[in-house]
Amino acid sequence: MNCQHATQLMSESQERALLLPEKVGLKFHLMMCSGCKNFSVQLPFLSQVMKAYAQGQDEAPPTEPPK
Repeated sequence: MNCQHATQLMSESQERALLLPEKVGLKFHLMMCSGCKNFSVQLPFLSQVMKAYAQGQDEAPPTEPPK
């Protein structure tokens, strides 16, 4: 699995449950890739901000991003 596929699966996991082979492959990739692991930590914040923006609440983000 490359980083592009990993980030795609992480994004899709916000909308649907991943299949077992997808989960295993993603978990293995995250153990080896610090960049994708960092993205996985920040993804919930990004999703929250994008949902707020879509609802017209774009003046102030709801929470601080994870560090």
